[in-house]
Amino acid sequence: MHSQLATPQVERVEMDELPCWRVKTATAELLVAEQGAQVLSYQRNGEAPLIWLSEQAGFRRGQSVRGGVPVCWPWFGDLTRNPPAVQAMRQSTGPAPAHGEVRNLDWRLLDIVKDSGSVSLAFELVRPAGGLPHWPHAVDLNLAIRLDERLTLCLTSHNRDDHPVALTQALHTYLALGDIHQVSLEGLDGQRYIETLENWEERRQQGELRFTGETDRIYLGTPPKFTLRDPAWGRRIHLAASGSHSAIVWNPWIDKARRLSQFADDAWQRMLCIETANVLDDAVELAPGKSASLAFSLWSGPL
Repeated sequence: MHSQLATPQVERVEMDELPCWRVKTATAELLVAEQGAQVLSYQRNGEAPLIWLSEQAGFRRGQSVRGGVPVCWPWFGDLTRNPPAVQAMRQSTGPAPAHGEVRNLDWRLLDIVKDSGSVSLAFELVRPAGGLPHWPHAVDLNLAIRLDERLTLCLTSHNRDDHPVALTQALHTYLALGDIHQVSLEGLDGQRYIETLENWEERRQQGELRFTGETDRIYLGTPPKFTLRDPAWGRRIHLAASGSHSAIVWNPWIDKARRLSQFADDAWQRMLCIETANVLDDAVELAPGKSASLAFSLWSGPL
């Protein structure tokens, strides 16, 4: 029994319309959708989930699943709020989808590597002929996922075109919590942030961040590590980023939760997004032939 558990297992499963990969090690379980290369859930054995997946999630072709870790690329959020160089990459005056073009597209699983206690999956975006809709640039996009004592994601863009490419991006991580009223986010004291709910004013964080209402902030010049205290589940959640100097902290709270798709009216109490990102001043400029990676590792520890 022990040797069987010690050998990581990877199996292909169907979640309604979406082919997925379920990964099990001796200590954890991970679920990844092929569409969008989207991590859907992550849980250590005997512990509460670390990645939140909506109880009302719909697993539909062409529709991002609510929860997990959607990939936002080659722009984050509303395109018109992005730097001019990023906006100029899209060759259309029509409405642009929020969070870019790749969350609903097919990705290809290139490789599975298993060793004692760990599994690595390598995905690449299946780039349509001629490029993404209204975004005709030859940029390869890969996502590496490693499950060991931590969960690590690394998103790499490689510019194979003959001109520079500007982009913003995020790994839009939904964290699972015991109770949003009790949590606090450490590591942001003194940091600049954009308060998107109040005219995009720039402000400065005072002390640790607690949650008493809808939150949608873009932090700039961020430290490489955040710690979230989760007293209801007796733990700290640690998130360490690389290739990133910006992060988004988001919770819809009561009113907005009622308007969200695939989202229970009370689900805001059980989740918080901390999104590892390159946005605004932290946008990526890729010269021809160059690549850039955005990554984070996630793990938990005692309170």
